[in-house]
Amino acid sequence: MYTGRTVFPQVMDYLPMRDFRKCVERYSGNYQVKSFSCLDQFLCMAFAQLTYRESLRDIEVCLRSMHEKLYHLGIRGNIARSTLAYANENRDWRIYADFCHILIHQARSLYKNDDFGIELDQTTYALDSTTIDLCLSLFPWATFRKTKAAVKMHTLLDLRGNIPSFIKITDGKVHDVNILDILVPEPGSFYIMDRGYLDFERLYIFTQLLSFFVIRDKSNTNVNRIYSHPVDKSTGLKYDQTVMLANPGSLKNYPDKLRRVKYFDAERNKRFTFLTNNFLLPAITIAMLYKCRWQIELFFKWIKQHLRIKSFFGTSENAVKTQIWIAIAVYVLVAIIKKRLNMDISLYTILQILSVTIFEKAPLIQLLTNYNYKNYPKIENSMSNQLTLFDF
Repeated sequence: MYTGRTVFPQVMDYLPMRDFRKCVERYSGNYQVKSFSCLDQFLCMAFAQLTYRESLRDIEVCLRSMHEKLYHLGIRGNIARSTLAYANENRDWRIYADFCHILIHQARSLYKNDDFGIELDQTTYALDSTTIDLCLSLFPWATFRKTKAAVKMHTLLDLRGNIPSFIKITDGKVHDVNILDILVPEPGSFYIMDRGYLDFERLYIFTQLLSFFVIRDKSNTNVNRIYSHPVDKSTGLKYDQTVMLANPGSLKNYPDKLRRVKYFDAERNKRFTFLTNNFLLPAITIAMLYKCRWQIELFFKWIKQHLRIKSFFGTSENAVKTQIWIAIAVYVLVAIIKKRLNMDISLYTILQILSVTIFEKAPLIQLLTNYNYKNYPKIENSMSNQLTLFDF
């Protein structure tokens, strides 16, 4: 029988604590703090994410019921919802944002050789945003509409491992295209975007910095065709053209050639037109690259379903950003654990196992290895205690 540590501290062992302390010192997070440190706050919020807690009271009740184990979990401070609420309201959210970026750097190095469905040596990103609806009376700072509040999470997703490499949290009114002003394109990398990011002045910066973009075209974009390249129409391609922008204003913003590819998706019975500044890849690869953009939609759906970023433990901007950044840190931490333990199971499965075994004393790798009920022999013709509805 295993009599060592519980699962929660084994999970937290994968955190680079030295880097965490540097992040805390950078923003004086523990200044004049006596009993409930930034680490205590992070561990409590991470516990809430891993065990699907719904409120501060929920966190308090669960942790206090295990008060004799808190020290071994790494939590040194007294657990009270008022203390945790105060920490979320006042501790600088940038502490957890910076720490999350450190975890992201580690995760990306672990997943850098993973395949994402297309044979491409360059780093490939998908850029998009998701809106998290809020109550206007409780979150008046998150301006969106007259009767509605919201925050937007703008995300640049590395398709190798689906690790977010850049996240910006803004109020709901900030348009997606404005994020291109903050983003620093990496030379040689591919950026896949929806047509909401179609701004030729901003896209020309990608070309100047030797980065590649694949973006869906708008129906009202006027171009002059320079040359048509041959395509295999049996693959769904309609044309592959080299074009110049026809509108004088657009041409001034992007005074260079573009490549326009049209593709028919037979499964969805829909036509797509793409613009790109890459002229070397096959046209079908350009179409398949845009299809990979769907991974970021799945990422948004996944974190909204399996992490606590739709209902918040505090109403201030600092509390909301703190919760979102810690949630993303937990997501990346689970991805790191999966890779380092070489687990061939999904992140969802790992989270489900952790949620019910967090206080168990068992080796983490054993719990994640022996989970599969399919490994057990199937019992044929077994008697059941369940009554049958009909006799045959």
